[in-house]
Amino acid sequence: MTSEGGRTAMAEQGRNRVDRRKARTRAALVRAAQTCIAEGRTAVPILEITQLADVGMGSFYNHFDTKEQLFQAAVEDALEAFGSTLDTLTEDIDDPAAVFAQSFRLTGRLHRKHPELSRVLLHNGLNLARAGQGLAPRARRDIEAAVHAGRFTAVRDTDLALAVVTGAALTLGQLLHDEPARDDAAAADLVTEDLLRMFGVPADEARALCQRPLPDPDTLPERGTAA
Repeated sequence: MTSEGGRTAMAEQGRNRVDRRKARTRAALVRAAQTCIAEGRTAVPILEITQLADVGMGSFYNHFDTKEQLFQAAVEDALEAFGSTLDTLTEDIDDPAAVFAQSFRLTGRLHRKHPELSRVLLHNGLNLARAGQGLAPRARRDIEAAVHAGRFTAVRDTDLALAVVTGAALTLGQLLHDEPARDDAAAADLVTEDLLRMFGVPADEARALCQRPLPDPDTLPERGTAA
């Protein structure tokens, strides 16, 4: 005869299995949506998304009310995934100008290293500067920190500085997709150096910051998607 405690434990295990299954289904839907966004296929029917995710149509409505809601979740997840990676790779750097430089240089390399994620960002460029998570709030945080530390002496308006950074990141990404022969690392470093100089970092120091060795984001443990 099963004790009350045993029944409780079994019920809890059952709930945990259901929760894990729901999380896997949601993650599969988000990944499928990211693929569609990256390919520019935002007009696809929900049925095609569920088939790509290998889940039932009914499962879609257990997680999302509309396709637009799913696409929004997919964009936010992509932004947060890369943003959290940048946080990890810069957590030991004390100089906010160096944090900004490393983050932008890595973001520039993202367009070739992870083209699908890059295209997700490019297809949602107009929303990037106002996104509540992902790259935009982190860029704002780094700019503000550099201003307060006296490193970005030429920044008079954080919103305008963020708009410049966002525009530079997106247009650089598009250029790298349009010109596959262009050296992505050299291009990202040059744009970063120009941004640093624009924000008030002396030219020789800006150049030195952009010549520092970069960590490899792929050496980090993989972050679970749509947790």
